Amino acid sequence: MDHSAPPPPPAPPTGTLAAPPGAARVAPLTLDALAAPAPVAPPAPVAPPAPLRRSERSLAPDVARGAMLLLIAIANVGIHRWGYPVDADLTETGLSVTDRAALFVEQWLVADRSRPMFAILYGFGIAMMASRMAARGVDLRGVRRVLRRRSLWLIAFGVVHAALLFLGDILAPYGATGLVALALVHRSDRVLRRWFWVSLVLFEGLVLAVTLSPLAELFTLGDGAGTMPGSTYLEQLGLGLGASVFAILASTLALGFLAPVLVGFWLHRRGWLEHPEQHVPALRRVLLVAVVVNLVANLPHALGAAQVWRPEGWVGALVWELHSLSGLLMGAGYICGFALLALRWRERGRTGVPRALAAVGERSLTAYLLQSLIMAPALEMWGLGLGQHLSTAQAYLFAIGTWLAILGLMVLLDRAGRRGPFEVLLRRLTYGRPA
Repeated sequence: MDHSAPPPPPAPPTGTLAAPPGAARVAPLTLDALAAPAPVAPPAPVAPPAPLRRSERSLAPDVARGAMLLLIAIANVGIHRWGYPVDADLTETGLSVTDRAALFVEQWLVADRSRPMFAILYGFGIAMMASRMAARGVDLRGVRRVLRRRSLWLIAFGVVHAALLFLGDILAPYGATGLVALALVHRSDRVLRRWFWVSLVLFEGLVLAVTLSPLAELFTLGDGAGTMPGSTYLEQLGLGLGASVFAILASTLALGFLAPVLVGFWLHRRGWLEHPEQHVPALRRVLLVAVVVNLVANLPHALGAAQVWRPEGWVGALVWELHSLSGLLMGAGYICGFALLALRWRERGRTGVPRALAAVGERSLTAYLLQSLIMAPALEMWGLGLGQHLSTAQAYLFAIGTWLAILGLMVLLDRAGRRGPFEVLLRRLTYGRPA
């Protein structure tokens, strides 16, 4: 083919990345559309697409994101606590029966389940953006250029977030994973499956090796005296930056979040979230398998967290691997469950509880950052220091209250027809000012 000639127009959507057809749906991402030869001239800027109207948005992803942020708040609030007594192994002592019960439930059903869920939905969003751009005639170079810019800005958001507020930030590692995933967004299902297993085996193998090595102590917060790092804001800045750099390197070199991101690609290609009514048996099957596997495989870890027993050595490493692997499956199960719930609610439209959850989901970046903006200054040592006075169960209640407050704010923005400020900022930085 003569590459000096202008590229042919994108072919009709026929490839494996297709989303189910629909009158108000975006045309699917196709291999043919992305395979057009690149122009010789410098690439033109990609014009930002018009924001999706509410009638064009799928309810299931928005509901899943909104509920996911509740799980994230519960999982993250423990990092903000400090001052509790620990033993020589840095295990918290003096837990009440209520605290142990709350910790057991959180570790059984929430911990390391919200992050995979977030990563799956992040991958789904990448695939959706690529699909919309391909449908508008943007070639592979243009698609990658936009997604690369967005990923880099997510990394920047995450580094600032980690330094200023929360050293457990996930935006930066997800942005780094997005850079890796750019090479796979247009590839076949077979290639995605191969990279899914490669990344999963690599990451879990490294986690197992670290768990069994003396390096494991470096990943435990605390100094044996019952205090947590970051007693001053200057320490928070240093620790946050260090933690963010480490998370970026781990997610890039160890492919820590690539597997769930690829699951998100697959969900978009199959249309499970855009058209859940066409996949009810499959959604139910995944939900059932995920719940059963999680309840069985993650039970030893939850009992250990509740101090019913203490797994050590190879047993402890195996328990942790079961906890991690079942978390990926349970993250997918949660998404399938919320898709089924959204399908049941769809006849009601975006009213009541569905509208409230969707309002948070549509503004998930803003809601996620607001969680840290509320919890960190209130609980950390460098802030009001309230975390010292909260038990484990009380901390979870504080997290739930934080999520409810943010939900109320997102509902007000939704009623006013306003988008989330950080969503608007990220869109502007990704596409530039509209012409």
